[in-house]
Amino acid sequence: MIAGTRGGVTRGKIILALKERPLNANQLAELLQLHYRAIRFHLELLVDNNILTNAGGKYGAVYFLSPEIESNWELFKEIWNRLQRIDKKKG
Repeated sequence: MIAGTRGGVTRGKIILALKERPLNANQLAELLQLHYRAIRFHLELLVDNNILTNAGGKYGAVYFLSPEIESNWELFKEIWNRLQRIDKKKG
């Protein structure tokens, strides 16, 4: 979902933002300066893969990190840091 997939960097940024505090799709779109529909797409993928959970229904739902990602936070950070190093080498 993060490494080796198109959109992985965006999903990583969403996860990092939600680690700071729960947000809804509109708040994430504003924070990350991305289109609302793109954020919704990534949120649905992350929920479907048990990385995020939500509360409040489809529209206006607030998203949280799932217990699975919380318990594997160190692994996520390791993957994220590797992606950042690779990105710096490309740039």
